Amino acid sequence: MQKRPLKFSNQHQKDFAVALNKNVNQYFKENNLSKDANGLMFFKTIFHMIGWVGSYYLVMFGNFSAPVSYGLWALLGFFFGMVAVNIGHDAIHGAYSTKPWVNKLLSHTFNLNGASAYMWTKMHNTAHHTYTNVEGYDEDIESLPIIRMSPEKELKGIHKYQHLYAVWFYGLATLSWVLIKDYVKFFKNEVGNFKGEKHPTKEYFYLFFYKILNYSLFIVVPFLVIDLPWYHILGGFLLMHYVAGFSVAMIFMLAHVVEEAHFLNPDESGQLERSWTVHQLYTTVNFATDHWLAAFLTGGLNSQVEHHLYPNICSVHYPQISKIVRKTAKEYGVPYLESSFFGAVASHFRFLKKMGREKDYQPLPVAA
Repeated sequence: MQKRPLKFSNQHQKDFAVALNKNVNQYFKENNLSKDANGLMFFKTIFHMIGWVGSYYLVMFGNFSAPVSYGLWALLGFFFGMVAVNIGHDAIHGAYSTKPWVNKLLSHTFNLNGASAYMWTKMHNTAHHTYTNVEGYDEDIESLPIIRMSPEKELKGIHKYQHLYAVWFYGLATLSWVLIKDYVKFFKNEVGNFKGEKHPTKEYFYLFFYKILNYSLFIVVPFLVIDLPWYHILGGFLLMHYVAGFSVAMIFMLAHVVEEAHFLNPDESGQLERSWTVHQLYTTVNFATDHWLAAFLTGGLNSQVEHHLYPNICSVHYPQISKIVRKTAKEYGVPYLESSFFGAVASHFRFLKKMGREKDYQPLPVAA
């Protein structure tokens, strides 16, 4: 059964949204800046692409011992994640360039890594960005039954210990994505409350073409060219995915699945309490925004608030935009949630522990 569409109260603090957009647009205008990629973004792209291709080459043709090979598989997994969040993510949002063909070309880095860029637009761009932290609508808070990440999910006995075991499942994220999730979501054709939209014919081709290409590059080729026992090759492949999955999953967890983030649900008529703009500020948390390395490695997603408000602006601009959003939010009495990296990690584990033991979990109160 198709879920009902939800409605935001878009008159709620409308003056804040108007002022915020005005201030952000004025920043780009006054500084004569494009909202697209700049020199730093080009450097990041080249850096992560070289790391990605180079580590793949070394794994396949370096003829190293098993311990070194495992290290290189892990490095390949790291750059798998880095290419996804630093290049593919911006491109799929259309935020890399004003030229659609550039965004389309770079979005294929997702496909090459075995994850459907097309399905990501539906699961992430559409469902997650529209209904952030709304149970049953936000695809990014879907989890295994043994992990409770939303107050709306039934509390079970096993959840009591999820703060001890949940994190170990994060590393399976990309493996599940590449081998199972894309197929299930594509053919079920239901994401959040969006259901039944006919897939373009070319997307059937892309789905199977890139899956086969990915399996060939990362499963078939290694068994053909790497001179190591099969179990080391399989182990390396699984390690690659574990590192990639863990890296990508943790970036999301620290932004939405922490004590400060709210899980906001509609009333019986499908009405959400706040406007879409303010909803994002209640459900999204920044972390480590004062560290350039965090922005470099996470594709700017440590400034997740700015990404949710302006997903069409290239992530390289988020550090500057964050100053504007923080200042404007303070002026209008809207919460602006942020934390240090280690503070966010600790908050995530406390969240898991509370969610595993409190049926009526409540987030930390925020000033509004």
